[in-house]
Amino acid sequence: MDLFDSMRIFVRVVERGSFSAVARELNIGQPAVSKQVRALEKYLGGPVFARSTRHLALTDQGQRFYGHCQEILGHLESATRSFASGQEQIAGPLRVAAPVSYGRLCIAPLIGIFLQRYPDVRIDLRLSDHNEDLLMENIDLAIRIGVVKSEGLVAVSLGTSPRRVYASPTYLQRHGVPLEPGELAAHNCIGFTLLEHYDRWRFTQKADEFDIPITGNVTSNSSEAIREMVLCGLGISLSPQWLFEADVEQGSVQSVLDNYLAAALPVSAVFSRERRHSARAMAFIGFLREHLQVFPDGA
Repeated sequence: MDLFDSMRIFVRVVERGSFSAVARELNIGQPAVSKQVRALEKYLGGPVFARSTRHLALTDQGQRFYGHCQEILGHLESATRSFASGQEQIAGPLRVAAPVSYGRLCIAPLIGIFLQRYPDVRIDLRLSDHNEDLLMENIDLAIRIGVVKSEGLVAVSLGTSPRRVYASPTYLQRHGVPLEPGELAAHNCIGFTLLEHYDRWRFTQKADEFDIPITGNVTSNSSEAIREMVLCGLGISLSPQWLFEADVEQGSVQSVLDNYLAAALPVSAVFSRERRHSARAMAFIGFLREHLQVFPDGA
């Protein structure tokens, strides 16, 4: 028995109201239609039609099963059309993962704009500073900051995120303002441990390069925590501009070593190879490339 064929015949029998009408419609004998329905009932373990009545009537279980069949066959038809045409409707659920601070400050404010363009999409934004397993967590795409090394994932560049060195005015009043990268050795530098080389800060100035080992009495795997520690005057941080943008405007944090260019971090959208044909995911990636405040690769 082909389950989908039996389901299609069952639905047509319900809609046409008789076995014979469906037999004529499909140009097959009525016994063949009855055989398909009996095979379906055997598969289900119970009757779908109440045969003691004069008229064709569904059992309670048959009525529920009919509703499910309509939904399943509708999805199957839509999926078949989508595969054949290569054009999936941009609608339905989209689960997106992003780092906590970046998701809160950079992704969440854009969600409303995206949904105005694609109102039939439903976004589930998951924020975590740990790289989640996309397949296990059923995540459609994730935003990653830094070099993407995960095997089996497709990465699409969204640009790069510039970084600067930040400290609070209180900290700088107590410890002085570093004027060149080498002076960072005398400062309490807060390392972001999710980066591979968090204990070395690299800068360039024209043709000169500086690779500075940093020391400090605290590290963290959370951008939010680092921001709070900088705000309270604990130390200096090399962080993305978007993390401290509002604080700089308010005067609660200031950037230093502005004559030296810190290595920018790549920003990528990653997804499993199984999701590379998802129209929803591709639409969201295209939207982010338009709206994120990042710089082209190599900037």
